[in-house]
Amino acid sequence: MLSVRLILSAVVILCISGLQAYFFSSKSQLSQRISSLLMVLGAVCGVSGVVTAITSVTVASLTIPWTLPWGSFAIKIDSLSCVFLLPVFIVPALGSLYGLEYWNQKLHPENGQRLGAFYGILAGAMALVVIANDSVLFLISWEVMALAAFFAATVEDDNQQVRQAGWVYLVATHAGTLCLFAMFALWRFATGSFALNDAHFVNTGVTSAIFILAVVGFGFKAGIMPLHVWLPGAHANAPSHVSAVMSGVMLKMGIYGIIRMSALLPSVELWWGGLLIIIGVISGIAGIAFAIGQQDIKRMLAYSSIENIGIIMLGIGLALIGRYYHRVDIVFFGLAGSLLHVWNHSLFKSLLFMNAGAIIHAAHTRDIESMGGLGRRMPRTMALFIVGAIAIAALPPLNGFVSEWLIYLGFFHSLDAVNTENFSAIPIGAVALATIGPLAIVCFVKLLGTVFSGNERSAHVEHAHDPSAAMLLPMTILAAVCFFIGLFPVLSISVLEKAATVWYGDSVRGMALGVSESLQWISNIGGVLILTGGGTVFIFRKKLWQKNTRKMGTWDCGYASPTKKMQYSGSSISDTLVRLLRFMLLPKSHEPKVNGHFPRKSNFKAGVPDIVLDRLVLPVFHRAAFYLPMVRVFQRGQTHLYVLYILVIVLVLFVIGR
Repeated sequence: MLSVRLILSAVVILCISGLQAYFFSSKSQLSQRISSLLMVLGAVCGVSGVVTAITSVTVASLTIPWTLPWGSFAIKIDSLSCVFLLPVFIVPALGSLYGLEYWNQKLHPENGQRLGAFYGILAGAMALVVIANDSVLFLISWEVMALAAFFAATVEDDNQQVRQAGWVYLVATHAGTLCLFAMFALWRFATGSFALNDAHFVNTGVTSAIFILAVVGFGFKAGIMPLHVWLPGAHANAPSHVSAVMSGVMLKMGIYGIIRMSALLPSVELWWGGLLIIIGVISGIAGIAFAIGQQDIKRMLAYSSIENIGIIMLGIGLALIGRYYHRVDIVFFGLAGSLLHVWNHSLFKSLLFMNAGAIIHAAHTRDIESMGGLGRRMPRTMALFIVGAIAIAALPPLNGFVSEWLIYLGFFHSLDAVNTENFSAIPIGAVALATIGPLAIVCFVKLLGTVFSGNERSAHVEHAHDPSAAMLLPMTILAAVCFFIGLFPVLSISVLEKAATVWYGDSVRGMALGVSESLQWISNIGGVLILTGGGTVFIFRKKLWQKNTRKMGTWDCGYASPTKKMQYSGSSISDTLVRLLRFMLLPKSHEPKVNGHFPRKSNFKAGVPDIVLDRLVLPVFHRAAFYLPMVRVFQRGQTHLYVLYILVIVLVLFVIGR
């Protein structure tokens, strides 16, 4: 019960961490520091509870009756919960330290208190979602989390773009919640209880309906395509440390819901795994393809999150296929790879969003085409960005490589499982995973080259500089953990094995020992790469110190006076891939019109609008907004007309009923 007390205490501390700011002045930096201190205290308390729960031989639980007509306050902390609780406690705490400088309350008196209050509630609600063992408690926590994220992401509600992104998020998240209401109603019908315990027997049709509703309902929150419509706008317009929490942690609440509900169902169908693999393929490839075409640094990172959610879905789909075939190895590699990628993505994506915040804070723009040359002005920020870019591109010796390697092993082990039924989703998923990696490299090479290399493209970056320690420290901690998991993945595999045991059963035990040799090989290769890279840099710099070097201008291709515009832009770097993938991206461009001997000044503009939100959802809503006001003629505000409407409806129903 110690773990229960510690984690519940952490939930309470996180929820109240920002509320105390309302007892201080709106410009009080002391209240913001107290909020950060409480966030860190809650994180320490929560992580201590997680460690206690993982090392315990029994599953911690607590059930307290309440006055609501349904359900009870029931929580359970098992190893699967612990995997998701770690980023819930760690990332928001680091984000609160980052926010001391990034969102200084003295400089933001109009919304600093609101941001701090809902930021803490968001963290506490996510922790309660993960430990809830009752459908009603889960839905309450889920709704609190959704609303807290809305208010935290839209603190700059005087900006029309922020308001629009917020409303899109609110509509999308409640569309998903409606599916969850239907899912839990079916669960109550099938099991006779709102408790989220293992179901021993459920009709096959009902289990499939529950699974589909779970995928759709939780898929909205996870941001799988095509349910991702809220994600790019919300992540781009939220404060950067809020974006880090939403992308690094909150998206994983949708993943947790899918994994948890699939664990509770007594049996699975083969097509379940195939469906998730296809969703993973679409989300992974389309997500990174849309990321490559973006010019807004935060929208690019947001679409990259969709790609990583796709990778996680590939692993879950593999695990479901392994469960159908009773193949413990496929289950372990698929689920362990997915859960480790949950950790990894929460680390490197939070690092990259905070890094983007530091860049925006210095350059006062999100447009990467207006940046350039920041590597000389922000060397520490660039070094941390490179760490995050290598990790997210799944390159050794960082952590992203390890989780994707486990999923690759799952695909390799599953090839013989499909010989009899020729289930084609598995090879499609393997090819997609191999395609996502190179596209991710292109995406972040574009970002690194456009933002940090070359010359300054605008006056925005002339006074840019590295941020203070308050912003650098959280990013450094995240980068260090990326290195740690990448170099010592064996240390995390036992926790993942315990989580897989919760999902599949005791037959998974011992799988960690079998994969340890492969992970040790990764550690050795990572160590060699670090020593080789470090030695190369040391020798190179030593040779530079020993020589009298002269600075020369960059080769100017014959131009005597090159300008800052005569360099590769982000659009030119990605143009070839955007054209290659135009069947998926449907890019838009406005080309200059050059007519006559003395043409007028013109310009070129290209962009990649979202294929679902901008080309489907928003046009439908705009058309509805045009036509629906026409029916207001029936709303006269006159009682006798409303009585007439009721009479007409009754007569129509009477005729139909006959």
